[in-house]
Amino acid sequence: MMNMLSKKQYLQVLRKEYLKTTSKKLKGLLLDEAVKRTKLDRKYLVTKLKPKSNLDKTPHDRKKRTSYYDGSVISALSSCWKIFDSPCGQRLEPLLKSEVDRLRNLRELHCSDLVASKLKTISFRSIDLKLQHTKEVVRLNQKYHKKVHPLLYQQIPIKVFSEQNRFAIGHLQSDLVEHCGSSAAGDFINTCSNTDINFGWWEGQAQMGKSQYATNKALDSAWKRFPFPIHATHTDNGTEVINQLMYRFCHERNIDFSRSRPYKKNDNCLVEEKNRTHVKRFVGYLRYDTEEELDILNDLYSNDLRLFKNFFQPVMKLISKERIKGHIKRKYDIPKTPYQRIMESPLIDSSTKQKLNEVYLSLNPASLKRNIDAKLNLLYKSYKAKKSNDMSLQKVDISKKFNPRSVRNYIAHQHPVSV
Repeated sequence: MMNMLSKKQYLQVLRKEYLKTTSKKLKGLLLDEAVKRTKLDRKYLVTKLKPKSNLDKTPHDRKKRTSYYDGSVISALSSCWKIFDSPCGQRLEPLLKSEVDRLRNLRELHCSDLVASKLKTISFRSIDLKLQHTKEVVRLNQKYHKKVHPLLYQQIPIKVFSEQNRFAIGHLQSDLVEHCGSSAAGDFINTCSNTDINFGWWEGQAQMGKSQYATNKALDSAWKRFPFPIHATHTDNGTEVINQLMYRFCHERNIDFSRSRPYKKNDNCLVEEKNRTHVKRFVGYLRYDTEEELDILNDLYSNDLRLFKNFFQPVMKLISKERIKGHIKRKYDIPKTPYQRIMESPLIDSSTKQKLNEVYLSLNPASLKRNIDAKLNLLYKSYKAKKSNDMSLQKVDISKKFNPRSVRNYIAHQHPVSV
């Protein structure tokens, strides 16, 4: 089946032979062949094969029809569209009929009488058609404009993971882990998780809410338990850590403060791993929002969990990463605990190593694990007691009047998910 371009090329070649032929019989045969091949009407082919037909003309040779709504009309239409807060054509059409003269009298719209008369008669379909380019320009400007952050965000540098010093002492990554359960409403407990980039030493502190003061206090408490001084910290872009209180806190202690790229968790990958292995794996995904639960978590973090993880849980460090035929091959060093890495490091002074060694000799890993399990059981009992109290307060009396719909709604509200 021939397309339009092939038909045109075929007729251009055929016309040369058709015009040279003087025999009517031969011309008839050529027309019969052309009808058979192109499936066009015979009279149409006769017209096309004439010497002065438009067969040789290109689309660029055609005379363009003058547009009734020219550039001056489109410019005035765009001004009206922006004045009336970008309405659609159906909503803008009645406004143009009643407000064009008013805008001209107020000197908000500058156009001729002819353009004004065209604006009053334009249909809503023509309005949408003529404003396509204007809408596209506005959309692109809104999509690709440079994001403007507050001045504080501009003062705190962005560092990707490769730019963070992985061999210096006291360089941390910090993050908050929410314990909100299935609802983020109201105040609930958050775990302030901190890990050292070089040795993998981890410290956690629970806090109520995500206020600036609570976060700053939790960071201060967790940082004091590190066996070495803090020189740098790296966080995400949350307002609980990116604030003037935290900025002054780091500036007064000569601590380098950096942040991740927005929506790029890989820049804070080490603490993100610890959030799962050190926090969520033990604490779980329930909602904790009472002072009793806060005390239990802080007791767990400051006494047992930190000692168990830092002294008896080996950590593997990534040495190299290579891509081979679409597969990434990673190489890790020998698994060692953060305590062992500190003891082998020449950057740590002997007095710190001696203190850590004394702590290590006084620990019993089996006893620590039993204490952790006991405190987690206590945390779960506190959660169950809180839920039972809430259930008793919300319990409804259905003995007076039986309503199946209300009973189903009550059960669905108390048990939203059935397994």
